[in-house]
Amino acid sequence: MRLWSLHPKYLDAKGLVALWRETLLAKNVLEGKTKGYRHHPQLLRFQQCKDPLAAINVYLRFVFEEASSRGYSFDPEKFDANAKSQNIAVTKGQMEFESRHLLSKLNVRDPERGQSFSALKSFEPHPLFVIVDGEIEHWERT
Repeated sequence: MRLWSLHPKYLDAKGLVALWRETLLAKNVLEGKTKGYRHHPQLLRFQQCKDPLAAINVYLRFVFEEASSRGYSFDPEKFDANAKSQNIAVTKGQMEFESRHLLSKLNVRDPERGQSFSALKSFEPHPLFVIVDGEIEHWERT
């Protein structure tokens, strides 16, 4: 499971569909609808929020909006589009790690897309996140 801190606009088609599916799984975990993945490190930052379900719904809304802008037909009934959440902090180190990780994936799956982002000095975060100083997050598997 990877719940990217990066804005979903950087993902290729396969990555965006996987993010949608994995975030819906994360939502199910936070709702207590599954026994698996309950302690997955990618969920920690959501679980530490005041309202984890609101946070994951806001996250899903932006993934949905990106998918819709590309003409994909994701189901808007799968999340609460009216949810509100405070921003979640993500470190600069985490953003840099994820940027490199995504570029390596794109260079294999969609080299043209990877090349178009390779000159970026920094990637924008998913709109739920706000960047703060710091190294790679403690929960990241490197």
